[in-house]
Amino acid sequence: MMTAMLGTAWIFVSRTPPQPSSGPITLTEAPIVGHLAPDFTLQTPVGETITLSEVIDRNGTAGQPVVLNFWASWCGPCRVEMPDLQRTSMKYNGRSAIIGINQGESAATITEFGNEFNITYPLLVDQDNRINRLYAINSLPTTVFIDASGVVREVQIGILTQAVLEDRIEQLLADAGG
Repeated sequence: MMTAMLGTAWIFVSRTPPQPSSGPITLTEAPIVGHLAPDFTLQTPVGETITLSEVIDRNGTAGQPVVLNFWASWCGPCRVEMPDLQRTSMKYNGRSAIIGINQGESAATITEFGNEFNITYPLLVDQDNRINRLYAINSLPTTVFIDASGVVREVQIGILTQAVLEDRIEQLLADAGG
């Protein structure tokens, strides 16, 4: 009994007070929001090379917004949102780009997955997770919204619906004057 009382007293005396914070932290906050998106070059499963800055720049013309979706074939929520990403990609084709970045799987697995869901937007191979680490991706799916100037405007963790995707893309297009 005495040990329990002393232990409780010790916990009470030695506890550290809560540290002040700069505000509530939400799941959608990320250290890259408001900064230029880290540039990268990856390949599709068939060997086509995609460079983020070139997708944004569109060969020297006015930039276009880009949506990066980090996913894996084993991720249930990723599978749920893929049809919405595909429909949104088709709707905004030529005005905004959607790019899927796989987390550590083989080109064969990515190809099989893309075929299963009839994906026409680029699915990129990041087998060593270099780009996943560059973007500090810890949860799947994670979607990064990049404006026409290459600045990350928002990071969403979890499933996105087609309505949310379209809303975010419309905001990015409006901000760009498009």
